Amino acid sequence: MTDPADFVTGSTIIERPPLTPEIRVHLATEITPIWQATEDHLARVGVEPPFWAFAWPGSQVLARYVLDHPETVHGRRVLDFACGNGLAGIACAIAGAAHVCANDIDSLALVATRLNAALNDVDIETRPGDIVGLQPDYDLLICGDVCYNQPMADLLLPWLRRCAASCDVWMADPGRPYAPRTGVAPLMTVDVPTTRELEDGTSRTTTLYRLMPNA
Repeated sequence: MTDPADFVTGSTIIERPPLTPEIRVHLATEITPIWQATEDHLARVGVEPPFWAFAWPGSQVLARYVLDHPETVHGRRVLDFACGNGLAGIACAIAGAAHVCANDIDSLALVATRLNAALNDVDIETRPGDIVGLQPDYDLLICGDVCYNQPMADLLLPWLRRCAASCDVWMADPGRPYAPRTGVAPLMTVDVPTTRELEDGTSRTTTLYRLMPNA
């Protein structure tokens, strides 16, 4: 089997996402080849689809907000949940977070996150496995585009609201129909350039929200 780090570096090039030119990350230039390579070469060991290979609108808006408002994360302990390639967590580390932990159920996402953190000269802890249901011991939990279907929204939103009772929870969403419309406070809205291979248009209006706890 190909070494995971070699697979990530061999399937991507180093680029700067449109909203965050300050940050370099490993990104796929074409969607179909890496999706096919992941399915053909790594499916037998249960690897997830390569969401980590793209700079999704949610992670870009999270990163942009943090870079523009470093005081919001400076000195704080941050959990980057469902981190993908770690873009948002890297922005937090650059902005002066005391500690950043990146979590994802996909081991390749954590490999990509470590590689991307090294590219940007920051330290990020990576935590594998499913942590949904646990009460995180952090000051801030960030997540981007996690309500991409109804079952996922139904699973995550009650947990995220429970987390919001003890820490700040920020969610960036590009207008998915399953994202919450109440109990949220908008922090920033941006039109993010994207591709029709990933989305249904050339841009997505994406909003960063602070999620409120259950009453």
